[in-house]
Amino acid sequence: MKSMIAPLAVLAIAVAPAPTFANPFETKLANGLRVIVKEDPRAPTAVHMVWYLAGSMDEKDGTSGVAHVLEHLMFKGTKTLKSGEFNKRVAEAGGRDNAFTSRDYTAYFQIVPKGALPEMMKLEADRMANLTLDAKEFAAEIKVVMEERRLRTDDNPQALVYESLNAALFQAHPYRRPIIGWMDDLEHMTWQDARDWYRKWYAPNNAYVVIVGDVDHREVFRLAQKYYGPHKAQVLPERKPQNEPAQVGQRRLSVKAPAKLPYLAMAWKMPKLRDVRQDRDPYALEMLAAVLDGHDASRFSKNLVRGSRIAQSAGAGYDGTLRGEATFILDGQPAEGKTIAELEAALRAELKRIQDEGVSAEELERVKTQAIASQIYKRDSLMAQAMEIGGLEAAGVPWRDIDVLLEKLKAVTAEEVQAVAKKYFPDDALTVAVLDPQPLDQSKPKKPSVAARH
Repeated sequence: MKSMIAPLAVLAIAVAPAPTFANPFETKLANGLRVIVKEDPRAPTAVHMVWYLAGSMDEKDGTSGVAHVLEHLMFKGTKTLKSGEFNKRVAEAGGRDNAFTSRDYTAYFQIVPKGALPEMMKLEADRMANLTLDAKEFAAEIKVVMEERRLRTDDNPQALVYESLNAALFQAHPYRRPIIGWMDDLEHMTWQDARDWYRKWYAPNNAYVVIVGDVDHREVFRLAQKYYGPHKAQVLPERKPQNEPAQVGQRRLSVKAPAKLPYLAMAWKMPKLRDVRQDRDPYALEMLAAVLDGHDASRFSKNLVRGSRIAQSAGAGYDGTLRGEATFILDGQPAEGKTIAELEAALRAELKRIQDEGVSAEELERVKTQAIASQIYKRDSLMAQAMEIGGLEAAGVPWRDIDVLLEKLKAVTAEEVQAVAKKYFPDDALTVAVLDPQPLDQSKPKKPSVAARH
């Protein structure tokens, strides 16, 4: 929920031009699979990622969590590989691999010496079409997922608040369901549910491959054709709009859970980025989040944590690049001796100051400089480059527009930041979730962590 802009000492924008996102190449196979390659020879390694446009937002009520469950099962056997063999092959090649599920997509990756890339593509292409879903494997893995839910959500008070916030914030939109799934749905899930999900969504025409590293794009395209090309496209399920109706009044909820301190999360629905070149407000909202909570000298840190000491922590976050509904979130924990009401009033006061007084040119310049610095450092990492390409593509933002995004952020004016602060934060559109801390049970033993793949 934090702003994605990383802190850095101030540099003058005039002398710190953003690096261009040079040389990605793309091809599309006859079966609909897109292959995007970014050549970066600085290290003899390669990142290989497969992104499926199937996340928790594509699930149906009663099967929440199935996208994530299948992610686990993808590391089991195929028609040609025994269960666990995939990870063994990656490790033997000197690489590492993992996967992650989001609301919008599920992605799988390997980071390997560049000579191992052909084998990685062969392995990944194999499980795209030849996964063997065994009822016994499922029965064991669903228990792992349920325990993961207990540890990451049920036993995590802030995660419970965030889950409850989304469930109240969205009534029609599928973002109301947690990615990990509701426990009741997990308890009643069957291996056929996972099989059906795999058969519906895991198709070359619902996926794209992103490869970044010391590679030649022509050779990568040849390998993609060799390994992924034989898979057939399939008819995908219809995706109907599930637009959230306008909120017509403030919503408030309380979550009781054992904790030391209370926690507050406030959310407003926001416009997302639809047209990279024509939209203005999403960029201004990102700058607003960064002004509030983008660096050590941001307003929340300076005024609420170190200044008045009302907050032990305070954050602001906005992400407009996603498939579903965008939100702007303010959150935090009050300092010891302070109340949730005092923290909420302080967060609102900081927002109102921007509404009334705006932001200074110097303050905005600092944030923009950090945005550029973030891009510079990000492009030193092969994995970060692959994540940037894949994540934007999942949201419908073409990789070709990555540099445009940065230019648009640099063009945001102080007047635009003040304008979005005034425009998008009405009380009737606010949803508030509060953690009401309950006594900690000191006698309850801590559970050991579960070995998870992500």
